[in-house]
Amino acid sequence: MTVKSEGKELVITRVLNAPRKLVFKAWSEVEHLKRWWGPKGFEISVAQLDFRPGGFFHYNMQSPDGNQMWGKFVYQEIEAFEKIVWLNSFSDEAGNIVRAPFSDLIPLEIRNAVTFSENNGNTTMTLCSGPFNATEEERSFFEGMFESMHEGFRGTFDQLEEYLSAHS
Repeated sequence: MTVKSEGKELVITRVLNAPRKLVFKAWSEVEHLKRWWGPKGFEISVAQLDFRPGGFFHYNMQSPDGNQMWGKFVYQEIEAFEKIVWLNSFSDEAGNIVRAPFSDLIPLEIRNAVTFSENNGNTTMTLCSGPFNATEEERSFFEGMFESMHEGFRGTFDQLEEYLSAHS
């Protein structure tokens, strides 16, 4: 996995031993997504997935000690097997955007774009994340979280890789 910041975005690239079509399905179908998305060790419950531009993914994350947090993706752009762009936020149970329960400085919304390219049956997945409509203070805080976000995404993408290896 490669991690770098280009400007004020976090960029993570991971090569997966799975065909692009399967990797895309893992991101776009509820039965796949709920089995790998989120921090390592958390249980994900899906409230709703409407995978289309303007649609959303609303989910609950429960930590091993029982704490719960809600999250939401609002899809902006989808190109089948190529790219998914969404705004990610913490939410309440009704799907309203709320501040992160652990910091008032995390931007309310983070724009994510994940792209997929296939070479000899392996898929290169690149995720670019950056603050959306954030204050300067929120942008600065986001940039200071790159190392911690890298660790979080490593665990999430490890789960994706394990899931794909069992389904390819």
